[in-house]
Amino acid sequence: MQDPYLYMTLAATSLAGLAIITVATLRGWNGWLELKRAELVRYGQSDNAPLPTAAARIEVADLKERIRKLEAIAAGVDL
Repeated sequence: MQDPYLYMTLAATSLAGLAIITVATLRGWNGWLELKRAELVRYGQSDNAPLPTAAARIEVADLKERIRKLEAIAAGVDL
C-alpha cells in the first residue's frame, strides 16, 4: 500500500501548479486587454466616442466620390 502523504503531496503540488498557471494566464489576458484599450484610444475610438453610423459612412463615401469627380474635371479627364 502506498503512503497517504504521497497523495497529499501530489495533490498540493498539482493545485499550486494550477494556481500559478491560472494567475499567469489572467495577467496575460489583462495585459492583452490593456493593449487593445490603448490601441482604441490611440486611434481615436475611446470608450466615450460613438461608432460612426451607416448614414455617416455613406455620406463620407459620397463626399469622396464628389472629390474624385472634381479632381477629374480639374485634370481635364472626361468622365
